[in-house]
Amino acid sequence: MLTSIVLTIFGKDRPGLVESVAASVVSRGGNWLESRLLHLGGHFTGIVRVEIPDEKHSELLAALHDLEKTGLSIVAHEAGPPTSDASNGRPVTIEVIGHDRPGIVRAISRALASSGVNVEELTTERTSAPMSGEAIFKARADVVLPDGLDASALRGELERVAEDLMVDLTFRPAEE
Repeated sequence: MLTSIVLTIFGKDRPGLVESVAASVVSRGGNWLESRLLHLGGHFTGIVRVEIPDEKHSELLAALHDLEKTGLSIVAHEAGPPTSDASNGRPVTIEVIGHDRPGIVRAISRALASSGVNVEELTTERTSAPMSGEAIFKARADVVLPDGLDASALRGELERVAEDLMVDLTFRPAEE
């Protein structure tokens, strides 16, 4: 039988970090299923879901603990059944772009949470505007609208929030 494990990884960025974790998984008969890994603020950070044979579970945890001696922080959690699924609602993509300022993520996420919308994935970044060099905030959220939620009412609420924040907002069915 196989156990699904979610790993969170954090450490000072350097070559070979991904390989060391991947080698620990594969050498114990495990399989790397999905991940989000990136360089963020001079550090390496990521989240990974792996599958491992039950009898190798403890061995993998010990190997990951050994990697912590190299400066990585690794936390392992046994993955449970999914708590939400796009098939149980309507997937929507929301994009936000505008001048950066504190509170954008909070305001948008508050409107989503108050409507029972589940955020499946959120990506944000701050960049410089091409001509002026001003700080520009960009976000993309893949969300799932619960059945029965009036999508046009939510869109209207998000557009009001975007207007208050002085950002542009796009709300569209998720790409399939």
